[in-house]
Amino acid sequence: MKNKSASPVYAVKAVPVEKVVANSYNPNVVAPPEMALLELSIWEDGYTMPCVCYHLQEQDLYEIVDGYHRYLVMKTSRRIYEREHGLLPVVVIDKDLSNRMASTIRHNRARGTHSVELMTGIVAELVASGMSDRWIMRHIGMDKDELLRLKQISGLAALFADKEFSASDEWCEEPEEAPVPMP
Repeated sequence: MKNKSASPVYAVKAVPVEKVVANSYNPNVVAPPEMALLELSIWEDGYTMPCVCYHLQEQDLYEIVDGYHRYLVMKTSRRIYEREHGLLPVVVIDKDLSNRMASTIRHNRARGTHSVELMTGIVAELVASGMSDRWIMRHIGMDKDELLRLKQISGLAALFADKEFSASDEWCEEPEEAPVPMP
């Protein structure tokens, strides 16, 4: 029986790269020199980290949550595609769209930079889907000033429709949950 509490990394699977698709919300941008370095790294070291995906069951496709650039290397490097037999290592998470977006941001923020324009679009989409400022700050690792700046950049009045322009409890960070003791 599969352990529901185990991390996804314990269930890496080889998926034909043709069954993997990009998501529409990844704001991470990698410059050409770093892409060349990533291709070299994968050539020299192999895939050391699987891509994180969500299984779109109806289409039997895997939508990337994290690992777009590792996927892109597989799609664009003939030598890596051939060596890997067109199979991309993936782990699957089962989360709704808002939580997949938050997961993408957490993965990216831990190691890279973001396009402000795309981050603004994500914030707008999360607000439109009903996520509170508190939820966005907590799940994406944003502070209130950064969230406010992205909302201001967007120029969308709808992002401020339900807000007063003063400090409110909405902007207060939630207290951290107590850590679960190790057995």
